[in-house]
Amino acid sequence: MKDTLKLCEEKMGKSLDSLESEFSSIRAGRASASVLDKITVDYYGVPTAINSMASISVAEAKTLVIQPWDRSVLKEIEKAINASDLGIHPQNDGTVIRLNFPPLTEERRKELVKLVKKYAEEGKVAVRSIRRDINEKFKAMKKASEITEDDLKDCEKKVQDLTDKYIKKIDNAAENKEAEIMEI
Repeated sequence: MKDTLKLCEEKMGKSLDSLESEFSSIRAGRASASVLDKITVDYYGVPTAINSMASISVAEAKTLVIQPWDRSVLKEIEKAINASDLGIHPQNDGTVIRLNFPPLTEERRKELVKLVKKYAEEGKVAVRSIRRDINEKFKAMKKASEITEDDLKDCEKKVQDLTDKYIKKIDNAAENKEAEIMEI
């Protein structure tokens, strides 16, 4: 039982980590290299992340500089950024690519808040799915007479407590990201 509960907490923790990773890829007006994490470039026929083919640095608070190790991929990186949903047009000077992050409009802020809420809801669904799977395992253990009815109720309560804990963490992470988006 303890191993199953530990597994449950690990899975819920991974769901929260995944959600926080999603949140970091949402730009909130400041330059951050994490906004490029999901953008891949066709590099000699292989989809490659930008951060594994170039150095990315923050030149100013709202400017990101991408300097590829192989200058021949500048055009490909520029094309990939333009094709993404980043909403920023890269400036290519032949050696580096600069991304200037404009201030967010009110409309764009609202879109980003909706996106945060969507990701948060997906995170909650994942946590609830884990709860359902773990509870089914405990019911199967009860059916196989490995645990008693009291053990089953106790385990279900512990799983529900874990679920509540992680749902609250997801809500807090979403509130923090929304506040970050709205304050800039």
